[in-house]
Amino acid sequence: MALIKSISGIRGTIGGRAGEGLTPVDVVKFAAAYGTWVLQNTNNNTIVVGRDARLSGEMVNKLVCATLQGLGINVIDVGLSTTPTVEMMVPAKKAGGGIILTASHNPKQWNALKLLNSKGEFISDEEGKLVLELAEKESFEFAQVTQLGKYKQSENALKKHIKAILELPLIDVEAIKAKDFSVVVDAVNSTGGIAVPMLLEALGVRKVEKLFCEPDGNFAHNPEPLPENLREIAKVIEKGKYDLGIVVDPDVDRLALVNEDGSMFGEEYTLVAVADYVLKNQKGNTVSNLSSTRALRDVTEKAGGEYYAAAVGEVNVVNMMKAQNAIIGGEGNGGIIYPELHYGRDALVGIALFLTHLAKSGMSMTRLRASYPNYYISKNKIELTPEVDVDSVLQQMQERYAKQPINTIDGVKIEFGKEWVHLRKSNTEPIIRIYAESDSNATAEHLANKIIADIKEIISVKA
Repeated sequence: MALIKSISGIRGTIGGRAGEGLTPVDVVKFAAAYGTWVLQNTNNNTIVVGRDARLSGEMVNKLVCATLQGLGINVIDVGLSTTPTVEMMVPAKKAGGGIILTASHNPKQWNALKLLNSKGEFISDEEGKLVLELAEKESFEFAQVTQLGKYKQSENALKKHIKAILELPLIDVEAIKAKDFSVVVDAVNSTGGIAVPMLLEALGVRKVEKLFCEPDGNFAHNPEPLPENLREIAKVIEKGKYDLGIVVDPDVDRLALVNEDGSMFGEEYTLVAVADYVLKNQKGNTVSNLSSTRALRDVTEKAGGEYYAAAVGEVNVVNMMKAQNAIIGGEGNGGIIYPELHYGRDALVGIALFLTHLAKSGMSMTRLRASYPNYYISKNKIELTPEVDVDSVLQQMQERYAKQPINTIDGVKIEFGKEWVHLRKSNTEPIIRIYAESDSNATAEHLANKIIADIKEIISVKA
């Protein structure tokens, strides 16, 4: 059993003892803490709640909604939904905040409460700490019987989200229709099974093969949209005549694409391709996190824009995008943030922008992918004993490579021309994550191994 309390919300496995898993007691405690924080920090007693399709969703939803009502908060329940839909509904409903019940790409035994502010964006580190403090102290006061909050269901949130996407100037429904795309969708039996086919129909895509689109929470494979988890859709596309495959995670904020031959477009390149299309139509800046591919920087600079790197985490990327007035951004895990719609990772707007780009390019998926700079990322980690001072190790690595361009806003990122290595410590265990990128897999792995050897040398000298 696991329960992880963090500044971005509470996440855990269902069942077990209170405080050790995400039990009903823990759900109520953290929902009450968040509801109290909203009441204390806004003049607003309305909260939007939505969920993905995981097995525990209905139970957790009832606990959260009833707890908020008990605080005197009015609940707008959008039901089976997506993370970006809930994000958009918070300001649309003029609510004080929102809760998304999803453990994102985690397996089916997990669930979580993801917490939003009144703008429909994830709460900040500082705000998250206040919520955790309220939960720890159990500093909440429930409403009298005549002041209980009201409960209302809203069933048209997804339709409103899709309508807003279709109204975006860069979405060309006619161009998509004219191409008569044949598409396979893998929604891992969560709410993408509702949202993605609904969007494709609105975009005029008539040939849609649904794979794992029954929103019953029985995830058909590991729900993280990584190549090793997408063998089924790859086989379907390889055997049939399809233009592309579309894969989303359970809460539909990450988008992976599959080429017409069953090969992977690459999760890092979802953002690269969408940014390329946006930049072709509007000059501006882009942002991704420090661990994302350099290809976005190449595409941005070629289009005359400036690229900026943010610390890892959606909140950090959004803050950097606002600071640099970026027109497109996101993370290399297939997370696209398009401010013209809202400041949140959104696979649905990503699909609409990508299909417009593919239609207008006149290329196949493989040809489009081949048009971008080719980089490979090697992802590694080194486990350390608890007594190792990780901060000291990172500091010494920084000193060792002081002649290279270095970014320290989130761990240590060292650049070697067009190659880079990013070292980040884990907040929960004695681990350093080591990501390296180069124009070949072998070179990226060689670079990562060189850095790992340096770290081991530093540790052995200290010992």
